[in-house]
Amino acid sequence: MAVPRRFLPSVSLLAAFESVCRTGSTLAAARDLDLTQGAVSRLIQNLEAQLGVALFLREGRRLVPTEAALAYARDVVKALDLISRGSMRVRSNAGGGTLSLSILPTFGTRWLAPRLPRFLAAHPGVTINLGTRLRPFDFEEEGFDAAIHFGTETWPNAGFQKLFDERLVACCAPGFLAAHPVGGPGDLLALPLLQLETRPAAWPTWFRQHGLEATLPYGMLFDQFGPMIQSAIFGLGVALLPEFLAKTELADGRLVSAWGRPAAGDGSYYLVWPKVGEWYPPLQAFRAWLSDEVADPDGTANLPG
Repeated sequence: MAVPRRFLPSVSLLAAFESVCRTGSTLAAARDLDLTQGAVSRLIQNLEAQLGVALFLREGRRLVPTEAALAYARDVVKALDLISRGSMRVRSNAGGGTLSLSILPTFGTRWLAPRLPRFLAAHPGVTINLGTRLRPFDFEEEGFDAAIHFGTETWPNAGFQKLFDERLVACCAPGFLAAHPVGGPGDLLALPLLQLETRPAAWPTWFRQHGLEATLPYGMLFDQFGPMIQSAIFGLGVALLPEFLAKTELADGRLVSAWGRPAAGDGSYYLVWPKVGEWYPPLQAFRAWLSDEVADPDGTANLPG
């Protein structure tokens, strides 16, 4: 069903409206848009006439947005941003496609980045843009085509492709362990236990799998694994780390296992995408490539487990 033309204002009208709302005056908007003040005023009048709604209160030479205008402005900003992102994507890779991917920071640098050259070599027409997000978000608002997600299949209106489960190992610096010998899981409760902000149940889960019920322990709180790994290396405590993220430090001796076997985490790693965009060719190519990477444990960078 076609949308009535009156509800599809031109970009010039919407840009003028957004600028006046953002800058607070037609004069400032004129400078912002490189137009005359009179031209901005006419654009606002044309938009109001097209919509049949007064968007501003006239107080002398000032335009004061109504409540309806402020609500409309939020939608307009999203629409203009979406158009701008699309235009940049077309310009950046007119002959192929651009995949905007949200990644978890440490996963992106340690697991994904070493593998990306293989994807780009196999798909030279595709450009990948990366951004970091720590929690689920609205794909439509953020403009990403897909995201690397840790947890369960709870992301709303999304498709899921499981990559692998997580196994956690309690790690610390060799010197720290020498100064604080650990003979069992209970000994860890007397030590500073480094924690990740987004995994509040990780340590209790680890203790439970080692036969000990424990409440959330005390210790430094981090928002990313990268700084936590470095803090453990410098002897600030024991970090509960995904085995595949700590593999290099465990191999070269900067970290050692504090005690116990690796334990199953409370989630898995997934590639997720908005269902409305699952047809997008660069995403389809990336999904197929990821499946091959996960299925090949003998690749250049080893997979967990």
